[in-house]
Amino acid sequence: MTLPQSNCVQEEGIILRQQTLGQQLTRTKPIDHSEQVTDDQGHSLHRSLGLFALTMIGVGSTIGTGIFFTMVEAVPKAGPSVILSFLIAAVTAGLTALCYSELSSRIPASGSSYSYAYATVGEFGAFIVAACLLLEYGLAASATAIGWSAYLNNFLANALGWHIPEMLRSPMIVAGANGVEIHASQFNLPPMILVAICCFLLLRGAKESATVNAVMVLIKLVILTFFVIIAFSGFNAEHFTPFFNTDNSKGLAGMAGVTAAAGTVFFSFIGLDTVATAGAEVKDPKRNVPLGIMAALIVVTVFYLLVAVAAVGAQPAKMFEGQEAGLAVILQNVTGKAWPALVLSAGAVISVFSVTLVTIYGQSRILFAISKDGLIPASFQRVHARTRTPVSNTIIVCLLVGIVAGLVDSTFLWDMVSMGTLVAFMVVSVAVPVIRRQGLGEGASGFRVPFGPYLIPGLSIVACLYILKDLPPTTYHVFFIWMAVAIAIYFFYGKNHSHLNKNQ
Repeated sequence: MTLPQSNCVQEEGIILRQQTLGQQLTRTKPIDHSEQVTDDQGHSLHRSLGLFALTMIGVGSTIGTGIFFTMVEAVPKAGPSVILSFLIAAVTAGLTALCYSELSSRIPASGSSYSYAYATVGEFGAFIVAACLLLEYGLAASATAIGWSAYLNNFLANALGWHIPEMLRSPMIVAGANGVEIHASQFNLPPMILVAICCFLLLRGAKESATVNAVMVLIKLVILTFFVIIAFSGFNAEHFTPFFNTDNSKGLAGMAGVTAAAGTVFFSFIGLDTVATAGAEVKDPKRNVPLGIMAALIVVTVFYLLVAVAAVGAQPAKMFEGQEAGLAVILQNVTGKAWPALVLSAGAVISVFSVTLVTIYGQSRILFAISKDGLIPASFQRVHARTRTPVSNTIIVCLLVGIVAGLVDSTFLWDMVSMGTLVAFMVVSVAVPVIRRQGLGEGASGFRVPFGPYLIPGLSIVACLYILKDLPPTTYHVFFIWMAVAIAIYFFYGKNHSHLNKNQ
């Protein structure tokens, strides 16, 4: 059938149909279960990850951030009821995990929620999700690297009696009493070194990086178990009274503080999305990705609640504010000895290493997927012939993450990561009823969300909105600026270079 000439253009012998703007924004990428993910030179990502390594990637990118660092940010907001904050975050993540599990079994592709959005809600929505993912992964890697610096300093102080000089472990851009302050004479060197080491490991290959990550995750779980046992020896039930924050000077009394704290800690559940980003490098992804997501969520939730209860029971809530290397300090106060803090700090140094590693890994794979679709330049999908890793992509990510980690105070980062994560999670939830209605991937075997396509995804969206409502106004301002930049990039580059231009 010949298309009307007014709606066609000729390009390289192919007749292309002119599309309206609305059609371009909502065009979807077909699902191809047999597709091998390759760059424009024919080099592909290698399917080298099994279920255990995949689960460890999820656990590694989650446990460590919410426990080792954000207790200092979250407890002053919620008080002892921070335990409810972790529960709210866990339930929200659990509802979304069910949605992720179905989508990953139907769409076993790299790119996680970006790929799911592209197959369901359309190209523009997918690009917005991609912008959220880049925001959450990049800032999460920077924030965790910054926290790593505090535990490294605590470890060196207890082991060698030496502190990293203040000017070499303090950010240049900080949140002062009167707003943003710039201290040009200082920068945070340790997180920049950490990011450089992660870059080296990731350039060696996904399998090697996953093996290193699995070892570090197991060490992390042992260390946190060690913390729980010792902290419970100093447990005092009076520390849970009053249970809710009673100080309303910042509008955080009662459940408002619980929700605000849930928004702060929610970014630590980014591990669920990290598991899905590895879809193109997983053996039997239709089986292993859903199982990896659920297994990681269970392990993470159990450890978060145990450590949160032990920490609040061992120390009054008012002592958490401004506390550096908080869990190590708690052990030192409970035992009156330095060696438990030394062990905990050593474990934190190792575990946060793994968090930073897999978070950078996740962002580099998302950029790979976006570039494969033509929405950003092809340089982001170049794969090394021997290591099968996106080299220039990884280097660019590490440079940006290292700069932010070395110059910016982590106070600016936590809530921004949660914002990006929650928006991405909502799109994943929307994609489930869409994919059911359109019958996409219907022939694929695997997990299906129980109770129909609306109940669980709907609850997931409501839970995300509940947490979003109490994030600070500054977070919304920065987020909308970032979205404006992303939209400009799409209309000036992505819309015109999309590979779907030749497939419509």
